[in-house]
Amino acid sequence: MPSPLSIELTGMNLITVIVVAVIAVLALLVAFVLVREVLSASEGTSRMKEIAAAVQEGAAAYLNRQFKTLAIFAVVVFFVLFLLPAETMNERIGRSIFFLVGAVFSAITGYMGMWLAVRGNVRVAAAANESGEQKAMKIAFRTGGVAGMFTVGLGLLGAAIVVLVYKGEAPKVLEGFGFGAALLAMFMRVGGGIFTKAADVGADLVGKVEQGIPEDDPRNAATIADNVGDNV
Repeated sequence: MPSPLSIELTGMNLITVIVVAVIAVLALLVAFVLVREVLSASEGTSRMKEIAAAVQEGAAAYLNRQFKTLAIFAVVVFFVLFLLPAETMNERIGRSIFFLVGAVFSAITGYMGMWLAVRGNVRVAAAANESGEQKAMKIAFRTGGVAGMFTVGLGLLGAAIVVLVYKGEAPKVLEGFGFGAALLAMFMRVGGGIFTKAADVGADLVGKVEQGIPEDDPRNAATIADNVGDNV
């Protein structure tokens, strides 16, 4: 039985991997086109822009804090994976490096999704107010489509690179890539859920219970945090 190192990527297998890589690049190009189309839409009134800017500022603060914490965790796991046994040193190095690549790709996807979401929200509201539900739905769909295209594009691109570089050793290296992407996505999802619920409860307790302010009223500062949470 041939060793993994003796397996070559040739013929239709090579063509298939290249086609997958091309599809990944096309998905990323579509994502950038969707971003431009969403950002070209109207942001509505000055008051809408003011509230949207506050939500965007809160989202940026949340993302910066989250990624600083996750970066430390990712570096620790990188060294742990490097110390774990593997058949070859090349496989061990590739597994650790592509763990970080997967984590970075997952972070990019999450960042772009939330970055555009907090900018798409105000544009959807403006479109619904100015042009009706059809245009608003179109902007909302394209805003969500960006995260989907980044997920598919970066996932396929990373997997294709691993297969092209490591060939027979690719399955073991892909473990690191998939682990990095899934682990960071899980922490971002759980962290976002906790933040969302904490902001929601805080806004309700302070606004509706203590001050008698209606729900989602921008006069309540916690409402801004609540809206940030709705995007994470």
